[in-house]
Amino acid sequence: MNGAESLVHTLLASGITTCFANPGTSEMHFVAALDRVPGMRCILGLTESVVTGAADGFGRMNGSPAVTLLHCGPGLANGLSNLHNARRAKTSILNIVGDQASYHRPLDPALTADTEGWARGVSAWTRTATSAATIGRDAAVAIQAARTSPGQIATLIAPADTCWEDGGIVAEMLRPPDPTQVAPHRVTEIARLLRGSEPCFILMSGSALRSGALADAYRIAHATGAKIMAQVFNGRVERGQGRAPIERLMYGVDQAIATLAGSKHIILVGAEAPVAPFAYPNKPGRLYPEDATIHVFARPEQDMPAALAALADELSAPKVDLPPVAKRADPVRSGGINADAVTQTLAALMPENSIIVDESVSFGRPFFNGLAGAAPHDWLQLTGGAIGSGIPMATGAAVAAPDRRVINLQADGSGMFTVQGLWTQARENLPVTTVVLSNRKYGILLGELANVGANPGRTAMDMLDIGRPDINWVGLANSMGVEAARAGNMEEFTKLFETANSKKGPFLIELMT
Repeated sequence: MNGAESLVHTLLASGITTCFANPGTSEMHFVAALDRVPGMRCILGLTESVVTGAADGFGRMNGSPAVTLLHCGPGLANGLSNLHNARRAKTSILNIVGDQASYHRPLDPALTADTEGWARGVSAWTRTATSAATIGRDAAVAIQAARTSPGQIATLIAPADTCWEDGGIVAEMLRPPDPTQVAPHRVTEIARLLRGSEPCFILMSGSALRSGALADAYRIAHATGAKIMAQVFNGRVERGQGRAPIERLMYGVDQAIATLAGSKHIILVGAEAPVAPFAYPNKPGRLYPEDATIHVFARPEQDMPAALAALADELSAPKVDLPPVAKRADPVRSGGINADAVTQTLAALMPENSIIVDESVSFGRPFFNGLAGAAPHDWLQLTGGAIGSGIPMATGAAVAAPDRRVINLQADGSGMFTVQGLWTQARENLPVTTVVLSNRKYGILLGELANVGANPGRTAMDMLDIGRPDINWVGLANSMGVEAARAGNMEEFTKLFETANSKKGPFLIELMT
């Protein structure tokens, strides 16, 4: 058995059965081993940012990592933006990155790079394999690291000779440590705080946004009068009818400051203390009041559902009836396109247990709150601010949950970063509806110009305009094997959205906003 074969056997023994790949020369023995050792589903991405973004979507929905196969340092570098997003989402991912043979690397051939250095910026665990005899063990440790709560990125760099040399040894699966528990005395302290007379604000993220934990948070809020919200960026939220409602702190600085105004205690459950996404002239960096105190109740790696359940019991918080299930509004079947009409139509027509992948950026600001009463669904969103996550994330989510419809609400500018992901959707016949919000400009940046007080002229405005020539999304999708059509009004959009969701495979709607 060579090192590559022991690596594949170890992955399979640890329950890793999906590989998103864009391989190169240094990985050919690993590629050959994937052919000889059955059991791994291998999915090709045409660029590494699609590979890593798909692994992010897969990990968010599956809870266990997929493996990526990347070509040397530059291949890893091409995928770093979506690994950055995955790190912010606390997603489990295992990267296998090929490298020059260990004895060839000192000659400094063209693809030689500081691969470890680049990996460390997004990885909780990084190692370069040193022999065929130990690469299996290295992989087992990497998988254990990736599965460590709340989910981490592990990167194993595999020099070519560690894969082609004989002497590979299959390693057994290593169990990750259980999430740590919040100490009972901390539960008592936070309960005492919530029973007090000063206003409390509970900010949540991570596993606190799953339906069971949300129900306990809902009990706590009703028993104490505390406000509860999700932080701005979250890896996954379970929401919709039959689940406790949760709003999200607004992205805009002024809106967030207004929401948090008057709070004396900010209690964090897997969340970070709220800060502005950027520095703005004459605006604060911290969004909470200066006299407010930050209290960390549960860290992201701790068992947040158990902590919220214990806190609800400590407060003797009674179970609370959820808001009555409202009749879904009818879709909007006439008139011009606007964000509210699109939101209403999405809420009316999205299938049960859909997965929403949100990279709608500026047009989609009403979507999150507007879909709160829609059918039960999971909400995945851009978490690290590195645009180009939507199409790949939808791809990976569909691989992880093939029996559910994935709806990718996709801004056109960020969609062009990783449009190649449509080809993978077509090749794998994935159940993805992509709604491209085609305004032919970087709308979010027009707002940022105003936020920083800039006074743009023609040169600046040209850099925010992606027309001239207009991008033909229908043609792009068709060229990659995805059926597509354009909607210029609500009647066309509603019909196309119904059609798209009835398909087994991918369908793209270019919505002219």
